[in-house]
Amino acid sequence: MLQTVTLFGMKIDAIDMPAAVEAVYGWCRQPRTAGCRFVVTPNVDHAVMYQTNAALRAAYAEASLVLADGAPVVVASRMLRKALPERVAGSDLVPALFDHVATRATTETESEPLRVFLLGGMPGVASRAAERIVRQWQGIEVVGTSSPPLGFERDEAQNEQILRQVATAEPDLLIVGLGAPKQELWVHRHADQLQAGAALCVGATIDFLAGEKSRSPRWMRRLGLEWCHRLASEPGRLAKRYLRDAWIFPQLVWRDWRGC
Repeated sequence: MLQTVTLFGMKIDAIDMPAAVEAVYGWCRQPRTAGCRFVVTPNVDHAVMYQTNAALRAAYAEASLVLADGAPVVVASRMLRKALPERVAGSDLVPALFDHVATRATTETESEPLRVFLLGGMPGVASRAAERIVRQWQGIEVVGTSSPPLGFERDEAQNEQILRQVATAEPDLLIVGLGAPKQELWVHRHADQLQAGAALCVGATIDFLAGEKSRSPRWMRRLGLEWCHRLASEPGRLAKRYLRDAWIFPQLVWRDWRGC
């Protein structure tokens, strides 16, 4: 049984990156059972949305792993004496998992490739990510990609088509980059129909893998300043969200502090 901490109403698994990699890898290698396990990665924006979005709370309740993506969430956990071991960002989890598979393939302990399906990104982005993945990591086979149009989640025919694509490809791992909360709600809604060992709801990770967007330097990530890089890269899209989160998140921390 994984240890969890409760922050801002969310139950977050208190594990580090190696443990998260081992858990997801294990699910990918297990025989298929009913339903698909899925992982969510809360950051400050998720914590804020969680307070008023009942559907997101339901998705979190059914997730197999809830991993602290945001550095401020980890810092707050320590302030509130509910310390999480470290930040486990979705955009770090995917390459860490691929590194794990590549190491096993190199040492000849891995006989079968990890079959991966990429769902998300603008047209062509997932395909470019697939090309870069197979060049960089031994033991990874990208068996399908899909870049659904805006509003697809409200079109049952589109949803059925994606589910058929995934089922036909038979992936071990489904990487979902549709943005929050769309990706969490979609995977939760269709978890019983998804034919994959595990699904990771990991935001812009497909864009990063494709080289479409650049990640912040490692030193910024270590200091919890990745949000500065993202805001500078996409001010028009993120400024309003970050201002809202900067106002509400400290209130959530204060509420939890008073309840300690």
